[in-house]
Amino acid sequence: MPLPRVTILLPVLDEAAFIDPCLQSLAEQDYPGVMEVVIADGGSKDGTIKRAEAWSGALPNLRVIDNPKRIQSHGLNLAAGEATGEILIRADAHATYSTDYVLRSVETLLETGAAAVGGVQVASGNTRFGKAVAAAMAAPLAVGPARFRHAKERTETDTVYLGTFRKSDWERLGGWRTLPSGVAEDADFYFRWKEQGARILVEPRIESTYYPREKITSLWRQFFRYGIGKADMLYVNGRWPSWRPTAPLLLVTGLLTTVVLALTWSWWPLMALIAIWLGVLAVAARGRPLAILAAAVMHLAYGLGLLRGLLRWPAAVRAWVS
Repeated sequence: MPLPRVTILLPVLDEAAFIDPCLQSLAEQDYPGVMEVVIADGGSKDGTIKRAEAWSGALPNLRVIDNPKRIQSHGLNLAAGEATGEILIRADAHATYSTDYVLRSVETLLETGAAAVGGVQVASGNTRFGKAVAAAMAAPLAVGPARFRHAKERTETDTVYLGTFRKSDWERLGGWRTLPSGVAEDADFYFRWKEQGARILVEPRIESTYYPREKITSLWRQFFRYGIGKADMLYVNGRWPSWRPTAPLLLVTGLLTTVVLALTWSWWPLMALIAIWLGVLAVAARGRPLAILAAAVMHLAYGLGLLRGLLRWPAAVRAWVS
């Protein structure tokens, strides 16, 4: 039987530094069926689209559409709406994909009958700090025990990195929702699906490489928004898929509490908490200073973002969702 037609959904915004290796890895796919790529551009100003269009020869079914709202969830929905494939594969410009990525994704989806499947997110940096971030992302103590980061065998999970699913299921679910933070659309997407009894599987043989942020400021902004996004999910859905987000929240509230104690009573609680935290980071990062710094930035930014998000009025968050 011929394999189903596949559409790869690729939202972009100023990805000139990453779009060429991303599209090259897609052009090298060994998928024997028909494959198209739909790029939803949020108004790139750095030459991203010119670079992307240069791949039309290697990717004859490449199309570029506009994403006027510049938000990733909107771009994904627009691309999915334009898709001619029976199977949708969510992609990221900050990643490259093994030559059998599409084939393994489709085969796993069809073989298991799952609602969605995805691989493990393997990070790889290009600069010293980027490599430090990648090292931190490989450590459960630094970035959490989510299965889409650390699974060694096929297993059911609450969410996956990117993901592959049927277009008919995407239509029934209503696509991705836009949360006030502008992020967490994938976690929310799979959470709603799981609530309906769907099976979401992570398959480590679906291989891709993710290229993390390479500056402290951009890493901070990314994880701060991730924290706000988790608060969005709690207020919109009534609960989290797991209690993983509470760890950085407890860290930040503990630091704030012990700072107050230091100013009014004693410095020892603050010093003890920092010592324990740095000890955990040192173990997670295997003593590498830059990796310790990267993990600390992720913890603090995520925890502060989550705290910031929780301090909003829940009804206002729910009213904002589209």
